[in-house]
Amino acid sequence: MSLEKKTRLKTEQLRYRFNDNWVPWESTREIPVCREIVGQDRALRAIRLGLQLKSIGYNIFVTGLSGTGKMTTIKSLLEELDHPGKIPNDLCYVNNFKHNDMPKILSLPAGNGCRLKTQMEELVERLQKSLPEILESDAFKQQWQAMVSEAQQREKEMVSQFEKKVEKQNFALVQMQYGEIQRPELLPVVESEPVNMKELQTALEEKKITDEQLAEMQERHRELVAEMMEISKTLKNLQKELADKYTELVRNIVKPFLEELLGDIRNQLPFERVAEYLEEVKSYVLDNLEIFQPKQQQDTNVFAAMMKPEAKADPFLPFQVNVIVDNADMKRAPVVIETTPNYANLFGTIERTIDRRGAVQSDFTRIKAGSILRANGGHLVINARDALLEPEVWKNLKRTLKFTKLSIQGWDPFYFYSAGYLKPEPIDIDLKVVMIGDKELYRLLYLMDEDFKKIFKIQADFDAEMKNTRDNVACFASLMHKICDEDKLLPFSREGIKAVLEQAIRLAGRQKKITTRFSDVADLLREASFWADKDGVEAVEREHVEKAHREKMFRDNLPEEKLQEMIDDNLILIDTSGAVAGQVNGLSVYQLGYYSFGKPTRITAEVSVGQAGIINIEREARMSGRTHDKGVLILTHFLRSRYTQDKPLSMNASLCFEQSYSGIDGDSASSTEVYALMSALADVPIRQDLAVTGSVNQKGQIQPIGGVNEKIEGFFDVCAARGLSATQGVIIPVQNVEDLMLREEIITAVKEGKFHIYAIATIDEGIELLTGRPAGDLTEAGVWPENTINRLVNDRLQQFADTMKSYRME
Repeated sequence: MSLEKKTRLKTEQLRYRFNDNWVPWESTREIPVCREIVGQDRALRAIRLGLQLKSIGYNIFVTGLSGTGKMTTIKSLLEELDHPGKIPNDLCYVNNFKHNDMPKILSLPAGNGCRLKTQMEELVERLQKSLPEILESDAFKQQWQAMVSEAQQREKEMVSQFEKKVEKQNFALVQMQYGEIQRPELLPVVESEPVNMKELQTALEEKKITDEQLAEMQERHRELVAEMMEISKTLKNLQKELADKYTELVRNIVKPFLEELLGDIRNQLPFERVAEYLEEVKSYVLDNLEIFQPKQQQDTNVFAAMMKPEAKADPFLPFQVNVIVDNADMKRAPVVIETTPNYANLFGTIERTIDRRGAVQSDFTRIKAGSILRANGGHLVINARDALLEPEVWKNLKRTLKFTKLSIQGWDPFYFYSAGYLKPEPIDIDLKVVMIGDKELYRLLYLMDEDFKKIFKIQADFDAEMKNTRDNVACFASLMHKICDEDKLLPFSREGIKAVLEQAIRLAGRQKKITTRFSDVADLLREASFWADKDGVEAVEREHVEKAHREKMFRDNLPEEKLQEMIDDNLILIDTSGAVAGQVNGLSVYQLGYYSFGKPTRITAEVSVGQAGIINIEREARMSGRTHDKGVLILTHFLRSRYTQDKPLSMNASLCFEQSYSGIDGDSASSTEVYALMSALADVPIRQDLAVTGSVNQKGQIQPIGGVNEKIEGFFDVCAARGLSATQGVIIPVQNVEDLMLREEIITAVKEGKFHIYAIATIDEGIELLTGRPAGDLTEAGVWPENTINRLVNDRLQQFADTMKSYRME
């Protein structure tokens, strides 16, 4: 059997097809709806472990490609593992009556937070209404009047006794007016008239008094003034004593009533922290009873009100209860999916207000909870990349998870506009955080952040594919039924199911695998159902699935069409017939992210005598990647190991990807470059109706590559546009046969003998197909057979070596 026949693939090898034994259903309606996660056993075990382990640090980092069902899986597992009855507490901030800048946190069983808030509001209302009534009652007035009368009687007696003494000392007690202020003055009496002390000198000069009388008057005046000051102090003490008695009287009357009200709250909320809080409330109320007194009517003149100083804060603010987390309606542990994980949304904040003077203010009632507190006692799901991009989020998230405490602070980059500092009491945190990211980000954090591995001990890695087994096919079809039900799509027939499965295999990239990127599969189902509905049929058939696939390709393949036009117009030079030495059709894949396609690329080689070795023009122009450069180095050493064991490599060779104006990477063209070099050295032309792909190792073995379907289809399209000649085809690595999921038109062309696909394992097989000459095996004598490619290459290299030797001798 010739090598061409031996390596030519049969049509059944070009596409995986499902038989009816594996797809026994006439319609997706016959398949039970999928209730499980498909194809992610490894990730499921990891997530279950992370969710069930209660130790600190067992948070979960989910990795995997987009569309593999990470979010769907997490939601499903959280619902599965969550049990009723595990409802977290309400969280309330209340005033700290000793330190106003350090609000206290109360953690109460679910539903009791709002109950406490309501009870405190009712308490203030009752005190506002009842305390003035108590103070206006006859019993209170009688007791107060008795105290006032007693104090007044004592004051009157003291003043009366002092006035008698003053009169006896020949002085008069006179009230003097100083502006709006009256003040008592002691004036001596001279000739029955009160005289100012300053006028005594005049009375002395007028002989109304003697020197002895003046001195005596001044002495008595000093004594009386001192006594008057003592009496004044005593009267002030009496007034203070009266005020204290008033306060004590009010406290004694109000206290039983207040204790009765607070007792009712204690009975309804029998919690230790509530009892401590209510004790502080009682002390504050008894010390600030004046706030419950009726206020004077406010000035209704707007202009006058604006001119007055800023009004004082709400006197009843200290009695408010700020319920930051209310779990009254929760039936199970919370699951919070935070789609915008910025600082305020995650950790909460302290809101601020600006008064009309521009001053920034805040208080404990403006403390707001974030997603972490709303998820406390349950689970929080966030996107890792979003969280890392937000300022201050990652650092504070690590701190919170590490110490299991959350301190709410308003993060403000414009700190000089910040309000007065509040330091709310930290809150104990008990939750599982599930971060969704990708493998690259996980590796980066694991290597660069020491804290990361301590707080995210579980990695749940979602696979992008699953094995192509009968059980997995059944699960996949069951998932199709679920998607059809959820999106109200038409059912899929047996052939429709097969067509979707075949597309899933192509997405996976191997016949033995099925993709688990179910978001892409769901899009295909929706679009196929749309086209079936347009045709007015009751079920989605194969042609509708294929039409949906073609339409998607048409939406995305404009760059491919433009490149094909350039090839058709000979702007990009590609030969599909004839033979040329040192020239091979290589195959490249263009990755656009949303779409990928293959197209041929002309690779040429030129050789001459010299010592430079192989020159990679792409590398010299800095247009090649590291993997491509590695491939060129490998093929260099392949040539050395095969042909230069007995002579030096005395050759200048250049390799070029013709008309390549952007960077290239990958080693899938390394075998193609070997063929170009061997052809140039042997001076044997290479068939241009064949295109080649495959990497090579130093032993001359062909290695598998990626994008094999796109590469074959790309060269087929070029050939089909010029007319199939029945000799055209593609040479691929034998390992890639199991990756083939080619278009039906290519399979038809192969079946009709118009196009061919060859699978090879070695460089020798490839060069023989390309040149039509045997490669030749090294004999026991260590020589290559005559007229073989290897002999011609070896002779040419020997010629180069001899030339270089003679050149050196000259």
